[in-house]
Order: sequence, then structure tokens, then C-alpha cells
Amino acid sequence: MRAPPLRILLVDDNRHGLIARRAVLQQHGYEVVIAPGGQEGIDRFSAEEFDLVVTDYRMPEVSGQQVIRKIRQQNPQVPVVVLSGYVEPLGLTEASTGVDAVLSKGPREVQELLRTIVRLARKRPTARPAAKAAAAAAGAGRAGRRKTG
Repeated sequence: MRAPPLRILLVDDNRHGLIARRAVLQQHGYEVVIAPGGQEGIDRFSAEEFDLVVTDYRMPEVSGQQVIRKIRQQNPQVPVVVLSGYVEPLGLTEASTGVDAVLSKGPREVQELLRTIVRLARKRPTARPAAKAAAAAAGAGRAGRRKTG
């Protein structure tokens, strides 16, 4: 059985960047949900299941650092990627941010993001936990029904 497409949450206050990245990732077969700010990203992550999160770091109101902290509190196994235009000026690294990968925005970001997603996707289980539980429950429900009449 084939694994469901990777479900990715993109968080960034730059709406044009979000839309462009979503289009590219969808062309590569990923299911993509966008959040145009840190709080929206936290809210979406709390309400839905994702296999991977890509977040900007410098955002007004709720920063990428706060988004990362909340995601790690809720589900530390979900890979998180920081995609920022401030990687070098802020000295962002995996160790300093607590994420799985740090990428710079720029002309090579699409190729680097796609490579990183493929690398991190190799580590994921074949199905999301809720999807496995739902499938098991549906199977149990069918097995327990009897035809009457």
C-alpha cells in the first residue's frame, strides 16, 4: 500500500512567497496548507495533523521561534524546517533554533527545500497516527457488523 502524500504546513508572513512555495510543492505531489503568520501556523498545527512544517523565522507578532517552540511541545517528532532570509545575519543553525534543517531564502531555495523534504520524509512512518487509528477503527466497525433482515 502506498503512503499518503506528505502533508506540509507552510508558515510565513509573506503571502506571495507562501503561494509560490505551495504551488511548487503541490506540483511535486505534496499536500500543502498555508498559514500567513505565526499564530495562524500554531492554530493550524493544533487543529490538524502535519508530517512536516516549514516556517519563516522573522515574523511580526508571533515569531518563528515561538512557532517552533509550540510545535515541539505538541509533537516533537514532526520535522521542522526554517526557511529564512536572515540565516546568516542571525546565525541561524539547527542547534540554535531546535529544528531539523535551516535553509536560506533565495535563488536556490526551491531545490534545497525539495531535497530537504525528501530527506526528512524518509524518516516518517508510512501513515500518520490518526490515519492508522481511523483505518483500524473502520476495519473493526465493518468486521463487527452483521447483516440483518
